[in-house]
Amino acid sequence: MPEGHSIRRDATQAKAALGGQVLRASSPQGRFAESAALLDGLVLRATDPHGKHLFLDFAPTPRSKPVRWLHVHRGLYGVWMLQRHDGVEPLPPRGAVRLRLSSETHTADLRGPTACDLVTPPEVQAIHDRLGADPLRPESDPERAWERIHRSRVGIGALLMQQEVVAGVGNVYRAEVLFRARVDPYRQGRDLTRAEWDGIWADLVELMRAGVRSGRIVTTLPQDRERTSGRARRVDAHYVYRRAGEPCRVCGTPVRTAVLVARNLFWCPVCQAH
Repeated sequence: MPEGHSIRRDATQAKAALGGQVLRASSPQGRFAESAALLDGLVLRATDPHGKHLFLDFAPTPRSKPVRWLHVHRGLYGVWMLQRHDGVEPLPPRGAVRLRLSSETHTADLRGPTACDLVTPPEVQAIHDRLGADPLRPESDPERAWERIHRSRVGIGALLMQQEVVAGVGNVYRAEVLFRARVDPYRQGRDLTRAEWDGIWADLVELMRAGVRSGRIVTTLPQDRERTSGRARRVDAHYVYRRAGEPCRVCGTPVRTAVLVARNLFWCPVCQAH
């Protein structure tokens, strides 16, 4: 499933390519045809990502009352495909495209989302309210997450995957940030110190912002890679994620794996022993 940095990139790219323009909206697949007709001819005013949810705000017109937002959750298989065509006819849709948004210069196709629906402003706010602090939203307060974490008997590795606690963190960031903090993923939230939580939050902010800029998740320091200079290769990008049985980059102990919250967890039993 895409993590929060990918959704923020979706938002940035959509606003840059389609923002401020009158858009043509359609549903080549047919499953979103009625709602797409309500968006057709409107102007994309703003995008607002929160965790793994993306909201697109369309400027109201008399026929669009009440004001509605487009809410998208890509889920496991959803993807936005953006093409530039500069006034010529865009390429035909490929696959089951739920929604196509087109301007004079760009077309964005949404395929396979878990959620794609029109929502009212109160419904948007209700989703924001149930989501946790997002490291990529400047206004997010890590204190809100801490209030839940430090009272919980649940392991921090599971808590980080709960979107109502921390929004936008997925399996990769969960494994990597805990390794970088040298925290056992099974340690109960109530046993985490405030200093440890502050460090984890600050690291999430830094790593996820870097992910937005580069479009990939790189968590290793140059000195911990096989090649210590230049752009990190895919094989060098992570400390523990998808490295089960391979030697820890720091201590050499084989990386362990187990299923936690229906996802494969990866950790070093030595570096993260406490």
